[in-house]
Amino acid sequence: MDLFATLEQNVKGQGVSIVFPEGTEPRILGAVARLQSQGILNAVVLGNPDDIQRVAADNGFDITGVTIRNPEDDPEHDQLAAAFMERRHGKATAEQAAEAVRDATYFGTMLVYTGAVDGLVSGTVHSTANTVRPALQIIKTKPGVSRTSGAFIMQRGDERYLFADTAINIDPSADELAEIAVESAGTAKAFGIDPKVAMLSFSTKGSAAGDMVTKVQEATAKAQALAPDVPIDGELQFDAAFVPSVGAQKAPDSTVAGHATVFVFPELQSGNIGYKIAQRLGGFQAVGPILQGLNQPVSDLSRGASTEDVYQTALVTATQVLASKND
Repeated sequence: MDLFATLEQNVKGQGVSIVFPEGTEPRILGAVARLQSQGILNAVVLGNPDDIQRVAADNGFDITGVTIRNPEDDPEHDQLAAAFMERRHGKATAEQAAEAVRDATYFGTMLVYTGAVDGLVSGTVHSTANTVRPALQIIKTKPGVSRTSGAFIMQRGDERYLFADTAINIDPSADELAEIAVESAGTAKAFGIDPKVAMLSFSTKGSAAGDMVTKVQEATAKAQALAPDVPIDGELQFDAAFVPSVGAQKAPDSTVAGHATVFVFPELQSGNIGYKIAQRLGGFQAVGPILQGLNQPVSDLSRGASTEDVYQTALVTATQVLASKND
């Protein structure tokens, strides 16, 4: 079954609620109307109600049942501002907190933090920094995770893999790479991928030497210690990780080599290049980036995202919500 058909089936009727801060953006409202009308999730959109209703009418979107909240005059503004000031531990004054919560992204993030909604989707208008910064300030990373990371699900027909980090960390340390590996295994499992994690390098089991190889070797050992029940191995070249005959030749004692489903790249440059090669030359659909490591799900859209991209990202976010509730 197609990935998104599966996600629709899994999410529908589960009562997941997602906030969309960019409430006057037609691409957002088009996706929200579809999600709400099909009963897939409960949508909350932010902005001036009159403006939102006008955009919906102009584009023929039925947003019946969608909750609209205006950060400028929301009745819970003062309560959320006080919660924001407390969360920032003295890094924001009362005046600064009040002003911050009038911003739609901060307001939406506070709704996630306080449990009013389950997750957030933004980025068609706002930059990645504007989406991720409030999440890092308010929601923060999970215990034991030092930073968030970005993953892509790569799908072609019945094939489905996960690539990370392909979006955020330029040159992660061995400790950070180990965290990314463990988080990626959890993300893969949430999306129906049996995680077999390959720590990628230009070397396989000591076939080359250097600081870059050493980092991956150290990261592999750290990841294995963090998640002893997850198959994790490295360092592995991509062919050794992916092709059974090559894996058997280059790493005969490995349970991952030749059978990997999760590919952890040693730094962002190779990760970004790698997923785009698979997408453009290999014909894989790249779903993401999926933000990993946060206490609660927040998803960042490309400013070039289509209505379909928004719809699919909302499904991904809702799936993360359900996975976190089942942890």
